[in-house]
Amino acid sequence: MDELVAYKNANDVPVSNRLDIIQVDKQNEAILLPIYGVTVPFHVCTIKKAEIRGESSSGVYVSITFNVPGTASGLQDPRLQNLIFLKAVTFLSKNRSHAEEVIKSVKTVQKGVTERARRASLVSQERLQLCDGMSRDRIQFPDLWIRPSFGGRGRKVAGTLVAHVNGFQYSASKTEKVDIMFSNIKHAFFQPAERDMITLLHFHLYNEIMVGNKKTRDVQFYTEVMDVVDAVGLKRHSARDPDEIEEEQRDRARRKKINGQFELFVKRVVSVWSQPRFQQLGLHFERPSQKLGFNGVHGRTTCFIVPTPSCLVQLVESPFLVTSLREVEIVCLERVALGQKSFDMVFVFQDLKRDVVRIEVIPMASLDKIKDWLNDSNLKYYESKLNLNWRMVLKKLDEPGCDTNDRWEFLNPDATDSDSEDSETDDDKYEPSEAESASDSDDEDSDSESVVDSGEDEAISAGSDDDDDDAAESWDEMERKARDADMEMGSESDSEDERQRRREKAKRQLNPQQSKGVPQKRQRVN
Repeated sequence: MDELVAYKNANDVPVSNRLDIIQVDKQNEAILLPIYGVTVPFHVCTIKKAEIRGESSSGVYVSITFNVPGTASGLQDPRLQNLIFLKAVTFLSKNRSHAEEVIKSVKTVQKGVTERARRASLVSQERLQLCDGMSRDRIQFPDLWIRPSFGGRGRKVAGTLVAHVNGFQYSASKTEKVDIMFSNIKHAFFQPAERDMITLLHFHLYNEIMVGNKKTRDVQFYTEVMDVVDAVGLKRHSARDPDEIEEEQRDRARRKKINGQFELFVKRVVSVWSQPRFQQLGLHFERPSQKLGFNGVHGRTTCFIVPTPSCLVQLVESPFLVTSLREVEIVCLERVALGQKSFDMVFVFQDLKRDVVRIEVIPMASLDKIKDWLNDSNLKYYESKLNLNWRMVLKKLDEPGCDTNDRWEFLNPDATDSDSEDSETDDDKYEPSEAESASDSDDEDSDSESVVDSGEDEAISAGSDDDDDDAAESWDEMERKARDADMEMGSESDSEDERQRRREKAKRQLNPQQSKGVPQKRQRVN
């Protein structure tokens, strides 16, 4: 609040002969409003919205809304709670052109203040040291386009990228220049034209820089290997058409030529980075692996996302995606369940105050490939059937006193099973003392001996009982059994001879030794 000072004292306020007109002081970044016959100054940063609202026969209404405490865009300062603020004011202007000029001037001054604030928040960098050699000895690449582009133009203008002593300089004109210091480069990527229509060099920076009127941390230089009209507008009628075959050959030759020019520029830059003064920066160009890529939604657009040795990137569509794997703590695969056609992937960083990176609607066919890549990158990942509110989760985990060792175990669905397995392993690791082991062995021996002895006694007694029963069985009992068998095998209508025959047969079956008699002794034949 102390910085929003238009005038230090009342004597600095400009004096006007007319007290019924709205004025804009661009030099002091203030707007002068006539309120009850007094000119009251307000800093332009206190204005939330200025517009022409409504029109009558007397003129137009100029509405000005201020930023006040208690609103989403208001000033949040505890010292201002007991003060009274002006929330909005409306003036009737008879001159419409003057009202439009006031609104335009306010927006212009606000834009300048915002841009100055952005530049003030930038980290100061070292001064670029230009090369003293001839232009032919410089490491330069002409006819490159830059993203984000310079503002204020309706068409793209190509420029030249030159590698100087301690950084790059891209210039599209005498006034449009961008300096990138080697010490500010965090990751450098070279992606040749394989799946896409462009070949590019991408630099992900530690600190933001200004490109035109935009503050960015990603700067990209690229060229198109074929025209957009040729890529998506024309239809090929025949695969054997000589003209189309010749056109395809020209496209492949142009693609190969442009990729070769980029590779030569990259090699020359790497030779500079290999000097002893830059070795501590660890700079090198990474090439994305197209084989490990997968489709997903990032920034509300479907794009092809590819990993590199140290990052996960998407460098073709804007906004760009550059996720440094060394800053990631865990990865959560959400909506992984049977019947789902796609899932989401969330990257949680070691700095819990940093927002997570979410990639949505990844085809389920890429799940195994992504898991293998995460394992190869030594990244710990979890699976979840639902989407989590990560803002609330990280806020709770970042509270003081939270255990940092097992803070992600709530994402593990097998946590209870692992606990039970741990308890079982603890029981297995228990080793009894010598006295306990001796007593246990004695008890086991006594139990085993008692079991064996009782079994033998039972077997012996059972055998003796069977012998006594066989000896006690008499002829009367055998005849009774024979009659019972006869009743079962024959019917009452059978004759007496048939029943007698079956009775004798049953006797022979019950006691074959007695029915046959003692065999006679054979006489020796001389």
